[in-house]
Order: sequence, then structure tokens, then C-alpha cells
Amino acid sequence: MTLPTDTAVSPLSVEEAIRSRRSIRAFLPTPVEDETVARILELAARAPSGSNIQPWRVRVLRDAPLAALTAELHALSLSGDHGAEEYAYSPRKWREPYLARRRKVGWDLYGALGIGKSDTGRMRQQHARNFLFFDAPVGLIFTIDRDMELGAWLDCGMFLQNIMIAARGVGLHTCPQAAFMLYSTVIAQRLAIPDTEMVICGMALGHADPAAPENAFETAREPLETFAHFIDALA
Repeated sequence: MTLPTDTAVSPLSVEEAIRSRRSIRAFLPTPVEDETVARILELAARAPSGSNIQPWRVRVLRDAPLAALTAELHALSLSGDHGAEEYAYSPRKWREPYLARRRKVGWDLYGALGIGKSDTGRMRQQHARNFLFFDAPVGLIFTIDRDMELGAWLDCGMFLQNIMIAARGVGLHTCPQAAFMLYSTVIAQRLAIPDTEMVICGMALGHADPAAPENAFETAREPLETFAHFIDALA
């Protein structure tokens, strides 16, 4: 399968696509053709799944439907309506080393934007930009059947990763966004999602704005020896 490629870039290798993938929080208004989105999703659906059940579903938003939904969700966020969790994404109580990593990425982002630790108003405004898909021309909403178990969520995660890597391969960027599940009730109503499905997350897709300061910082990764253990003998 050959994907159409952004004319400004050459196709990336798998390694280049993985290494250059990052969460982009400011997009250009440059359109992305429906054919390109369809090909990315078709390629991503080659992700593995247990017994090949392929539990993922995705709604593709652009143009008027995208503008209408994002305007509503953005207004809700700024109004102080924080929505309700469809599921628990984060631990109820943070602990190390995860707390330090979480804090670092947050302050690195706010630092790039010049937002101080006491500037809660600008923090709230930046968080609300999630619900605009950070101005991306394409917004994706992912769902899964409610009766699926944890294995199917793993399957969906691999599908999501495939989308992000396939997008990078053709010069596009993404941002996976769990925040959308906070307004799952509104999203389900507007997109006619049946009660048998639940919203997992959203994802912005488009061309990164190279001038945006929030796109300039790169998140750190732990060194290999902190998470990989090569076993030489059994206990």
C-alpha cells in the first residue's frame, strides 16, 4: 500500500517516523485530503489484535462538523464544566517515579509557552485547547464496545500507535488526547455513538506549526537500563 506523501518531505523510514513522533499542540490550517486519512487508517488497521477481533472504531471529523463540536467542547471546558471520566486513565494516587515524570512534562510545556506556576488562568486556557484538537484540520474520535476487556484495549493502543507512525511516514503529525473522554456524553450525542460504545480518546492529525513554541520542546525518555532487563539465568 502506498500512502500519498506531503510534497514538502520525503517518505520517512520506520525508525525516522518513530523517533520524530511527538505530541504536537499547535497545527497549521493546511488541509489533509480524505484519501490520505483513509489510507493512514487502512494501514493502521494492520495492527495485531487478539484472535483478530479488531475492536477499534474511529469517527473522522473535519470541516463544519469538526468546527461545531470543537467549539462546543472548548466552551464547556472554559466554562468550568470539567466533564466526567468515562474511565480511569490515571492512577488515583500518584507515586514516584511517575509523579516526577508527569510534573516535568507539564512544566516543560508551560515553560515553552511562558506560563508561570501560579498562572492558573493561562493553564486552563491551554488545557482547553485540547478540545480544539489544537486547531488541527482533522480530529479523530476512538471508541470501543463497552463489553470488551483489557486485552481489547491493548489492541486499540497498537492501532493508535500505528496511526501516529503512519502519519509521520507521510510528513504529518498527531497528538493523542485522552481528555476527550471527559465529554464523552456530549460527543456521543453529537456523533450518534450508541450506548454500547465508549469513547477512548481523540487524536489531532495535520501539519505541525513549526513556529509554535509548544512544538519546540521534546519529552525525555528513560535510558534503556531503567526499563529493560536482559535475563541471563532464571531465579
